[in-house]
Amino acid sequence: MEIEQLDGLLTTLRERGFTVVGPRVLDSAIIYDEITSTRDLPVGWTDEQRPAFYRLKQRADKAFFGFSVGPQSWKKFLFPPLMKIFGAEKNGESIEVKHEETKEPKYAFFGVRPCELEAILIQDKVFLGYPYLDQTYKKLRENLLLVAVNCTSPGANCFCTSMKTGPKATRGFDLALTEVVGDGGHYFVADVGSEKGIELLNTASCQPIKENEIKEVESLTAATVKSVTKHIDMNHLKEILGDNHDNAQWDALGRRCLTCANCTMVCPTCFCFAVEDVSDLTGKSAERWRTWDSCFSVEFSYIHGGSIRSSPKSRFRQWMTHKLASWVGQFESYGCVGCGRCITWCPVGIDITEEARALRKGEKTQTIS
Repeated sequence: MEIEQLDGLLTTLRERGFTVVGPRVLDSAIIYDEITSTRDLPVGWTDEQRPAFYRLKQRADKAFFGFSVGPQSWKKFLFPPLMKIFGAEKNGESIEVKHEETKEPKYAFFGVRPCELEAILIQDKVFLGYPYLDQTYKKLRENLLLVAVNCTSPGANCFCTSMKTGPKATRGFDLALTEVVGDGGHYFVADVGSEKGIELLNTASCQPIKENEIKEVESLTAATVKSVTKHIDMNHLKEILGDNHDNAQWDALGRRCLTCANCTMVCPTCFCFAVEDVSDLTGKSAERWRTWDSCFSVEFSYIHGGSIRSSPKSRFRQWMTHKLASWVGQFESYGCVGCGRCITWCPVGIDITEEARALRKGEKTQTIS
């Protein structure tokens, strides 16, 4: 698939009523926003990441997807950070509850990384896997079209290979693209994952893949796997976390952690929320809103008599143990996809892979310099 055909896909999606969302550069970061053509993509940009560090820099080529992941995840579209549930008006002695009729957008996500595909599938279990469905999520998800892009430029904080979520997409997509940039030209190889993907690809009049292109994609995937330098040993980690509730390492982490909730806000799978009621000054109208929340907030575990987890130590332990252990009992998968965002956007550079390694070995980790 050539660049012109890629633009043709974007045009087709928009003509069919999709709001196309993809990566673009804004405020010195790669974020997800509406796009109309390949000119909106982060052409020639990559990101440099390490614990508590994120910067954009120019690449030597004109790759469209030559970066890893930015500060936003796709969950902000399927699980909005702020959503009005209903409003109420007081008329004399009666109260009228008003449910707003809203038409959910028809999204096409363009450029979804394999780890983030897995994150969407995890949130499917959270919001769709129980008798009480999240109706907003359900409507958005039913209309969603997913165009993945296989990763060829993992960041220094990525550990998708440990979580078996990348760098190549294996499920959950309608189309999956692999970008090839080199002496042989700049083109995309497409894999089809659904009937919708087949139908969409047919509109682009693509050429059948050649043997040398298959080998090039295989070579890129193998090189990407080798270039992932951060790892987490998941062998018996669930049991190790369960057996180390009182480990002294949690005390050390409690002294480092700022409980700022950055890790949960950037995480593509975290789903905690709060419900807030607000009213006007006259007391005649009120609204109920759902907002993102975090287990790092002291109020999150508040019940009559106080907070269950009042210390930073207990809140960090809850988060990490949930992600890598107790999540399995709830949803039959881990709550982490190895995207590395929690490491990059932690102000003090706490690295979940290093903390897991230290717990396994009985060591203490140190604050970054």
